[in-house]
Amino acid sequence: MKPLLLTNVRLIDPKSGLDKIGRLLVKEGKIAAVDMPESEKLPDACEIIDGQGAVLCPGLVDMRVTVGEPGYEYRETIATAAEASAAGGITTMAILPNSKPAIDNPALVTLLKAKGEETHSVNILPYGALSVGCEGKEMAEIGLLQEAGAIAFTDGNKALENTRLMMLTMAYARGYNCLVVQHPEDPSLARKGSATRGELATKLGLPSIPAAAEAIMIARDLRLAELTGCRLHFGHVSTAEGLGLIRQAKAKGLPVSCDTAPVYFDLNEDAIGDFRTYAKLSPPLRSEEDRQAVCQALADGTIDAIASDHLPRDVDDKRLPFAEAAAGGTGLVTLLSVTLLQVKKGDLSLSDALSLLTYRPAELLGQQFGTLSIGVDADLCLFDPDQNWLVEAGKLPGRAQNTPFDNRELPGVVLGTWKAGRRVYARQSS
Repeated sequence: MKPLLLTNVRLIDPKSGLDKIGRLLVKEGKIAAVDMPESEKLPDACEIIDGQGAVLCPGLVDMRVTVGEPGYEYRETIATAAEASAAGGITTMAILPNSKPAIDNPALVTLLKAKGEETHSVNILPYGALSVGCEGKEMAEIGLLQEAGAIAFTDGNKALENTRLMMLTMAYARGYNCLVVQHPEDPSLARKGSATRGELATKLGLPSIPAAAEAIMIARDLRLAELTGCRLHFGHVSTAEGLGLIRQAKAKGLPVSCDTAPVYFDLNEDAIGDFRTYAKLSPPLRSEEDRQAVCQALADGTIDAIASDHLPRDVDDKRLPFAEAAAGGTGLVTLLSVTLLQVKKGDLSLSDALSLLTYRPAELLGQQFGTLSIGVDADLCLFDPDQNWLVEAGKLPGRAQNTPFDNRELPGVVLGTWKAGRRVYARQSS
């Protein structure tokens, strides 16, 4: 592999606080120099790329991704998800375990990691199932799964409903210093619901889910975290009440964290108007007041990470009456751009926004990714924050096309993505 110099780029590394125009040198797949002086001699046969002032940051770390493999390859494979992630500047994906079969044995953890390595374009970090089959009835083999490489434990888009089993699982996970990730939605309140309870759901005649279903589950699990000492993370938090509980728990010093997804700070329930199934998600889109609360929690640090919440569906999953259509949307390609909207609005600095997409999710998962430090793998994303692009369902990279941002013009064109120094995505000039 030839040495690579990226010059005339705005280097942003939120972990170190670096933000300046400079040069970055890559040798043998590792970052060899950051902010390299112009006078320093380049290695022989060095490839030089002029970034023309674009932002060069660590490759994004997406801590919440569902792929269709194994079991639902018609929706998305690891290879097609890797294609989409590279186009979105993502170099690390944490994969949820609710596949078919669920990732509840060590062999499947090993298989997923190997599949990621085969793509040569993305790090795959498999979650292990919290319960056998993600069915919430029996604790999974957490110790063996961790030994095989599972980075944390969750039942994916299912909450573990049984309180006693959740307590025992968290106590067990505490012994292994494992992170437990919960889908915060009381299943008994959410069952068969498809929209947030309120005036709009009533008007559309849709079965609804009260927003309190999130806060109820968060309140229960925070009490269990206090009881067991287990590190606890809540995925895609979307309500003011839920965020308020997490904010209070953090102030008390509990080992708790959370993420949200772009849909919950950019869209509100109005997006499901006209029964638009691409906007049917889990949890459902919320009220404008909840959306604003998510924006506030991003700004004040209550939210620790932004994840794509990529949940691929195919046409047959969505081409149904709203109440019957499957919940979920694609998110890999739009993760960076929708986050940049918060920067454009002045709600986040660019560095703070990138921190939520790089080293902060990596640290939650106990990984060393998401930084421009010398000696680490050269996982890089080069993007132009001021150039816009049009989201068009049917023309996105990857297999899944069910985006709730269809026909939106978004900022932040990814120009190039590098995995361990190897270029895995290059923007084609129009």
